[in-house]
Amino acid sequence: MKKIFKIRKYAGDFAENKDIAKELRIEKIMPALSKHNEVVLDFDGVNGATQSFIHALISDPIRELQDVAFDNLFYKNTNDNIREIISIVYRYMQESFRNS
Repeated sequence: MKKIFKIRKYAGDFAENKDIAKELRIEKIMPALSKHNEVVLDFDGVNGATQSFIHALISDPIRELQDVAFDNLFYKNTNDNIREIISIVYRYMQESFRNS
């Protein structure tokens, strides 16, 4: 089953509130991924995001669910800046796996 979460609905046009990211992660993303659902984070209408927001949104799913998150977590309608921040968080998480 595919679950689509529209980030703008939760965070507005600039995603910066870590508490909102944490709530979305705990209440929506983790339960869906834990059931091996495909999760699509749709950034339509979001002009930018902070690295701390993206980190709070996806680092725990990657750390705790690893391959499930890598295989089932997708991003839609990301602009170049948001895409780069997502890449930074992924690289950081992959480095932490290698160093543990």
